[in-house]
Amino acid sequence: MKHIVFIALMLIGLTGYSQVNKTRTISGTVNDEKSALPGVSVTVEGTRVRTQTNAQGHYTINLSDTSKRLVFSFVGYKTQTIRIGKKTVINVKLEASSNVLSEVVVVGYGAQKRVSITGSVSTVRASAPNTVGYYDNKAYDHINTESYKGITENGFHVASNNPLSTFSVDVDAASYSNVRRFINGGQIPPADAVRIEEMINYFSYNLPCPTNNDPVAIHTELTSAPWNTNHRLLRIGLKARTIPTENLPASNLVFLIDVSGSMSAENKLPLVKSSMKMLVNQLRAKDKVSIVVYAGAAGIVLQPTAGDKKATINNAIDNLEAGGSTAGGEGIKLAYKVAHENLMKDGNNRVILATDGDFNVGASSDDDMEKLIAKQREGGVFLSVLGYGMGNYKDSKMETLADKGNGNYAYIDNITEARKTLVSEFGGTLFTVAKDVKLQLEFNPAKVQAYRLIGYENRMLNKEDFNNDKKDAGDMGSGHTVTALYEIVPVGVKDDYSGSVDPLKYQKPAAPKGMINTGSGEMLTIKFRYKQPNSGKSALSQAVVNDVPVDFAKTSVDMKFASAVAEFGMLLRDSPYKQQASYAHAIKTARAGKGNDDEGYRAEFIKLAESARLLAKEEQVADAK
Repeated sequence: MKHIVFIALMLIGLTGYSQVNKTRTISGTVNDEKSALPGVSVTVEGTRVRTQTNAQGHYTINLSDTSKRLVFSFVGYKTQTIRIGKKTVINVKLEASSNVLSEVVVVGYGAQKRVSITGSVSTVRASAPNTVGYYDNKAYDHINTESYKGITENGFHVASNNPLSTFSVDVDAASYSNVRRFINGGQIPPADAVRIEEMINYFSYNLPCPTNNDPVAIHTELTSAPWNTNHRLLRIGLKARTIPTENLPASNLVFLIDVSGSMSAENKLPLVKSSMKMLVNQLRAKDKVSIVVYAGAAGIVLQPTAGDKKATINNAIDNLEAGGSTAGGEGIKLAYKVAHENLMKDGNNRVILATDGDFNVGASSDDDMEKLIAKQREGGVFLSVLGYGMGNYKDSKMETLADKGNGNYAYIDNITEARKTLVSEFGGTLFTVAKDVKLQLEFNPAKVQAYRLIGYENRMLNKEDFNNDKKDAGDMGSGHTVTALYEIVPVGVKDDYSGSVDPLKYQKPAAPKGMINTGSGEMLTIKFRYKQPNSGKSALSQAVVNDVPVDFAKTSVDMKFASAVAEFGMLLRDSPYKQQASYAHAIKTARAGKGNDDEGYRAEFIKLAESARLLAKEEQVADAK
């Protein structure tokens, strides 16, 4: 009899459990007096279950059958709480608030700001994702808090006065995907968001691999500059050794994921979760993954777990939700602590930070962060940064963190970009084969009147830094290519860039060295230094470039394409050095340099340049009015 009663109670309990956990779907549209409202927050009262309306003001939300009310809130409008009952469709009309608003409210698709508005509210709307996987940027015209480091473009240097040019390599590619986001959203990007070297290095180039177990090989190509045929254009290409995936060293990875309120938009945390799952699929049993999150505080949500336990790792990722403020400094410290506790000798020890960069609570000063990350780098733990989102995106901070952390920086604007960064370029993204890679060019004044490095403004080094092994520089991952372009003014060419100064009054200038033409034909010598991943001592290699330019039409498709990207970048920046550059010419050159393009990235660039050309014309028309 007791057994029968027990079974009956169990059945009753299970029935109750089933009723409690039964879910259903509610959908509807949110409007104001005039039109649909995108970006409205729809929350199940008393829970963290929430969604936002899309571009058409429509929403769909899954909730427990026991849920009582939905709360609809949007900055500048009165919040409404609606009883659910047995409804499956709930349409809502929000009423504008008459209060004076001066606030910033995170609503998922972006911060929305109201200032000095009385009596009525003019709508500032956040944007939902569009159908092709990119996100509309126009919604942030008046609320944008994105930040970019100011860039002063490299100018021309007179070779007789400054024969040496020294810089650190850069394999970051964040600028290109961020620029793409702006253009696909109908805007020319801010000039400081355009880092030309990152745009060029977004694309892979067909370069021979190094030989004799060298980690890096160097290649050069010399032709005329497409935007000024009286000038030369030098392409320097570096190719890192490719290590097969099965031979890559074991990885100790710590995913450091921002789950603050600013990450709730669909192109932030949901895209982060999809990205991380792609990366997890590449891992092996010998790899380890930990997950640290931060919002109002930091915490560990997944202890170190073997890479073949994919269900366990993915389940931890699925359970992440956004909410709260942003204790970024605390999160980074905890992530490094976990990484060091599980340090793999001779392995790949790396923190992978996924964020919009909006650190606003805790230890967040850029200087403190840089010192912390530089110190951890010396301890063998590197930092890679994946940027997401728009509106409050902090490119300036994330680029700095990645540079100091001996890691790379990518901007993920859609799932295709996530696949490129974390699947197609898996080895290059995570596994360093050469660190502190520096280049120093010495120009022969007998051949070179002036020169200019295109891009790399934030990677310039003092000439003394080249031989200083304590000076940090860029790193190259498995299979990575790095391209640098120099524009060169040959001796005897009249131009506006070489400049002149009046004769000195109190001393006679020393005779410039190297002005006697030895007949060698050498235009310049390239020296580059690099370290093995676990070494503190650099190795030196050299290459000589003779003054034998190839006709531009006969150059490689890679040379044509890289020059087209550089020309496009100068136009976006409205560079003072663009000379005869034009969108039409850049597009024509890119088409000539398209090559096989198996993955379609070069074709995408051509379409992007065509869109930018139209946008630039629209801006010119608007300015004329």
